[in-house]
Amino acid sequence: MKETFTNIKKVYQYGKEYKKNLIMLILGTLSGAIVGVVLPLLTAKQIVYFTSDTVEQVIGVSLVILLVQAYRAFAALFFVRRNSQRFRRGTMKNIQIELGKEVLKISQTDMDSNSSGMFIQRVTNDTEKISDFFWEGLNSLRNILANVGSLFAIFIINFQAFLYYLFVSIVLTLIHIIKTNKYGKKDREYRDKTENVSGLIGELVRGTRDIKMLNAKSSFMTTLEQNIDMQNQKRFEMAGINAKYTYIIDTLKAIFEFGLILLLVLLIKNNIISVAIAIALFNYKSGIMTILMEKVSKLMELAKNFNISCDRVFSILDNKTFEKEKFGNKHLEKVYGNFEFKNVNFGYDEEKLILDNINFKINSGEMVGFVGKSGAGKTTIFNLLCKMYSIKSGEILIEDENINELDEQSIRGNITIISQNPYVFNLSIRDNLKLVKEELIEEEMREACRIACLDDFIESLPNKYDTILGEGGVILSGGQKQRLAIARAFVQKTKIILFDEATSSLDNETQAKIQKAISNLKDEYTILIIAHRLSTIVNCDKIMLLEEGKINDTGTHEELLSRNNLYQKLYQTEILQQT
Repeated sequence: MKETFTNIKKVYQYGKEYKKNLIMLILGTLSGAIVGVVLPLLTAKQIVYFTSDTVEQVIGVSLVILLVQAYRAFAALFFVRRNSQRFRRGTMKNIQIELGKEVLKISQTDMDSNSSGMFIQRVTNDTEKISDFFWEGLNSLRNILANVGSLFAIFIINFQAFLYYLFVSIVLTLIHIIKTNKYGKKDREYRDKTENVSGLIGELVRGTRDIKMLNAKSSFMTTLEQNIDMQNQKRFEMAGINAKYTYIIDTLKAIFEFGLILLLVLLIKNNIISVAIAIALFNYKSGIMTILMEKVSKLMELAKNFNISCDRVFSILDNKTFEKEKFGNKHLEKVYGNFEFKNVNFGYDEEKLILDNINFKINSGEMVGFVGKSGAGKTTIFNLLCKMYSIKSGEILIEDENINELDEQSIRGNITIISQNPYVFNLSIRDNLKLVKEELIEEEMREACRIACLDDFIESLPNKYDTILGEGGVILSGGQKQRLAIARAFVQKTKIILFDEATSSLDNETQAKIQKAISNLKDEYTILIIAHRLSTIVNCDKIMLLEEGKINDTGTHEELLSRNNLYQKLYQTEILQQT
């Protein structure tokens, strides 16, 4: 109970702007509960009057019951349902928006080590369960209070019957509590398995092309089937608990109903109550033995689901489980493009260093190439410069300021990275470009696409710049995705532009055009290029050759070609591939 109230307070912080709706919702619920107390008393009188042939009293009580029921229907619609929807949906929206913000703050290491399905489930399914609690939970509470009113009515009519009903209520409630606790434990396990399945289905949709090309349909579906089986097993266990306790509860209710009949017969024989009163008391059995217990069970189940979902959601919002990215407070008003790596060490795990005591300095306006075999640490340098990961030791400086002391805008607001496999959003071309500059004007957009050699392709599309690109930019080729990413970089116009093998999917003619566009940016921007093909970096001011996490050599293309054996081998390998 304490956990539930604590979580209600937390959730309320995201729904404070809908305070009036919540107040109206609570008032509607309480008035419904009051009606629930009054109706059983009126119904009992109605039965007594029926059996006493007092027609006027029957009509009078029936009219009052009609008015009370009409008010209950009115309150349910205008006080409860409408205000519930506004409070629930508004609160859920606020939590989902805040969750989205917090997910974007999670460290890349934690993002890499968890499936996307886990985050999707928490942002969608768990927030839905949290919001349901405020509608279904209050509705169950209203029904409970209403049927507690039946107990009050029984207390007034006959004390012995009240004690019997009270005993029955306590026994059935305890069994429902045991059932809910066992069910809740399995439900938590079921949700964990559901996250795994959701993540795999996401991989299935996003990775369809690669699954087909790798001829991995069978093995992938085997993995998916195994996870679905585990998910279903947890669901079956939950269903088993439900079936077992439903049988116990239904059996006990039948026994208790038989006991009630015996008690009422005994009371009639001893002239303690009349037959009419016995009928009235017997009619309460459904409300107390069935409806009351079902609503108690429902409320406990909702509370358990609510607490589980709150735990999963607030593990993100309250920084309980996932490490968040850390930035400093210092803001750079002007970034020119100077940065430096000083004795930088980094590894994605504790056992192996990807960068081993790296030192280099790059000045504003320079164009620098990075080459080396796969795994040498080229992309890692870019990731660290963007602070996607935190270094183990050493310093990274931007404009002579330690990157750990700078705020996020000073770093990522001044660096654009164009990767080999850029992510394209399921939006229009226009909206993909507006993501990096909301106030983007038509002329800027068209000029960026022209420089990226994408304008002719866009003009050939039926909806041109308003063409929706599909999941992951499915309608684009690999080269077109890269050119769109390059256009995004030109729109963003940051002082530092990082090309991570960004021309690897382009044909020779388009690559030449992009190379010319990049060259036009020289001196105005600091440009770093990771090259798969050395021909793309021959005009760089300097080239850094990486080998096993260290800088093997630095120089121009001609200097490295004349003195460095490793560079010569890389260059000769490329020439042989082209012949």
